[in-house]
Amino acid sequence: MQLTPDQRSQVFDEVKRFSADLHLSNDQKEKLQTAFQSAREKLGDYMKDHPNVSRGDIAKELSSHRDQIRQRVVNFLSPDQLKQWDAEIAKAKDFLGQHMA
Repeated sequence: MQLTPDQRSQVFDEVKRFSADLHLSNDQKEKLQTAFQSAREKLGDYMKDHPNVSRGDIAKELSSHRDQIRQRVVNFLSPDQLKQWDAEIAKAKDFLGQHMA
């Protein structure tokens, strides 16, 4: 999935805003960063092992990692933070889904 520089900037700005809106503690920030890093590594390994993978397959792989990340964040986000997390992830799925098609 290739995003334009403007799209990457938009995603970065949204993630930055979202992080601030969640009011994460330093411990939560570290745990979330670890979860994202693990998902990135797994996706990188998948793409290395499947160099001709389709966009649809990448979307499925991303979806499986979102589920794993959510399972991890349930352990350290408050119920209010988790509601906000779920709402923002739904927006991200919609945004990224448009660019995967």
